[in-house]
Amino acid sequence: MMELEQKSASPTFFKKHQESFYKSLEDKHTTLEFEDSDDPLNSRMVLNMGPSHPATHGVLRLLLQLNGETIEKAKLDLGYLHRGVEKIAENKTYQEFMPYTDRMDYLSPYSNNVALCLAVEKLADVEVPERAQYIRMIGAELARISAHLLWLGTMVMDSGAISFFIWTFREREKIYDIMDQLAGHRFTVSHARIGGVANDITDDAMALIKEFVQTFPKELKGFHSMLDRNRIFVDRNVDVGVVSTEKAIDLGATGPILRGSGYAYDIRRFEPYLKYDEMDFEIPTRLEGDNLARYYVRMEEMHESIRILRQCLDRLPKGPIRANDAKQAYPSKDEVYYSMEGMIHDFMMTDTGICPPEGAEVYHAVEAPKGELGYFIQSDGTGHPWRLKVNAPSFRNLQVLEHSLEGASISDTVLIIGSIDPVMGEADK
Repeated sequence: MMELEQKSASPTFFKKHQESFYKSLEDKHTTLEFEDSDDPLNSRMVLNMGPSHPATHGVLRLLLQLNGETIEKAKLDLGYLHRGVEKIAENKTYQEFMPYTDRMDYLSPYSNNVALCLAVEKLADVEVPERAQYIRMIGAELARISAHLLWLGTMVMDSGAISFFIWTFREREKIYDIMDQLAGHRFTVSHARIGGVANDITDDAMALIKEFVQTFPKELKGFHSMLDRNRIFVDRNVDVGVVSTEKAIDLGATGPILRGSGYAYDIRRFEPYLKYDEMDFEIPTRLEGDNLARYYVRMEEMHESIRILRQCLDRLPKGPIRANDAKQAYPSKDEVYYSMEGMIHDFMMTDTGICPPEGAEVYHAVEAPKGELGYFIQSDGTGHPWRLKVNAPSFRNLQVLEHSLEGASISDTVLIIGSIDPVMGEADK
């Protein structure tokens, strides 16, 4: 110990380490100067954008490597909203899990309800009455318009205009009023039920839907007239965030992203469910693959949704709204309140739920506003799934974001994110 203390106190010891320290600084300086010799103005930097950022459309973190104002490389970091809904589903009955689907893509909850119901009904071989299928289609197409309106408002706001956001929300409020009459809730509706729907469509709801179908096309035409030839909006979006057809397919893009890149795939047409095979509608498609192409696709999809809604209203049949099987669907409230059997059936559905065959498995997908929303379910014969996995369109489309950001300007980052239209509630499932 004494020897160490004497050594540490030696002036030679201090001088020796001082020289070593300065030499290491010189080496580091030389190394840094060599590494940055091709960037004398130090214009390269790494920007951490998010996860708590007002313009990333949710808790999305982006790591951007910049050269001046150009993005050389982009990396996504997900998981900041992870809630483990797939694992929650495995510990609840199929119907108990329904409210959780509302909170995944919370901009189109009705589509999420329908996707889960169709998967379970296919797994358990449940026959759904025609009237219920038409009501589901009406709800799903209204949800598509609602989701696209929010996208439109935020997209234009990201381009620099504020008032437009208020105008799109005005139209969404009308859809919320319809959902309030149809399902009893404005936002998280949980209206679909395994085997049918919770309640029939009322006269008040029908009147609101007919009024919306009559008035909304005029509003949509006004949106077109304000944006289609608006120089600021067009210049901010044309040739920005370009994704080729081949790249979109390779990256697993779906929905308006895929169709905006020239691939006309829509599950409602190619793998029809409900009564979409009886509907007459087009699949909007563009070839450019940029932000503006995705804008046109979504705008045309709202026109087609109105077209489908009109056909549903004209063809809506009379009849029951749920399957007439006590082991497959909840009884009506009249049965529950006024018969012992109905109360027992309601209790059993709540306690145990529908029990698909043991060992059965299924994958079923719908065309949600953002693309293919699919459920993969494995059954062990009980009233809750053995395994449940969600193929969420926001998660798939986010894979396109890294590619579309590279080479873009930093000022276009928010616009490109908006054109992808992710909802982190279903990406961080």
